Amino acid sequence: MTETTKQTIALVDDDRNILASVQMTLEAEGYQVRTYTDGEQALQDLNARPVDLAVLDVKMPRMDGMELLQRLRARSSLPIIFLSSKDEEVDQLMGLRLGADDYITKPFSQRLLIERIRALLRRNEVNRAEAAGESTGSLLVRGSLSLDEARHRSQWRDQDVPLTVTEFLLVKALAARPGLVKSRDQLIDAAYGDNIYVDDRTIDSHIKRVRKKFRQVDEAFNQIETLYGIGYRYKEE
Repeated sequence: MTETTKQTIALVDDDRNILASVQMTLEAEGYQVRTYTDGEQALQDLNARPVDLAVLDVKMPRMDGMELLQRLRARSSLPIIFLSSKDEEVDQLMGLRLGADDYITKPFSQRLLIERIRALLRRNEVNRAEAAGESTGSLLVRGSLSLDEARHRSQWRDQDVPLTVTEFLLVKALAARPGLVKSRDQLIDAAYGDNIYVDDRTIDSHIKRVRKKFRQVDEAFNQIETLYGIGYRYKEE
């Protein structure tokens, strides 16, 4: 990849140690990286010099991640990953409502962050190809559920259900084999990849949020079943 074609990532966090560490990792992966220690500085520069994707921390001086996210979303569809502390579920949900594409909890695996960045950049490239009239495929239909992987679009009974990258991968893993029970470990591998440690309860939290999102579209949604002590399965229709 040449210097002119490198994709640019913005990192916004007031923890300089995190900035330095993540910047080094991303540059080793071939990305250009711009770092910012507060939201106001980031907003001014990103409006003047757009990037391909931004990673935002929640708590920062002068302008926090929530406000920065909202103000960036008002002007662009820039892919955004939100960083929040482990127990701040309210922040996570608010970030998604304001338009974040996904979130990762601190402390986080840098390998996981890279995979999420790659997934969102791929989705963005597909969207650009669609806009240019180029054909893309990969559609999974299970009864009332439709998953368009190329567009990262989830629908239930023809209504959009906005899912994060992680949530989309979990639904896909379950819906790909209706009736088959998936253990939490199998779902962790599907959503996070091998060699990344994630607590079982993280999967439970994701499934809870997925159900809630589908029930906002259809109160009767009950396709994802819990088999206590075993895992989850997608009901056959």
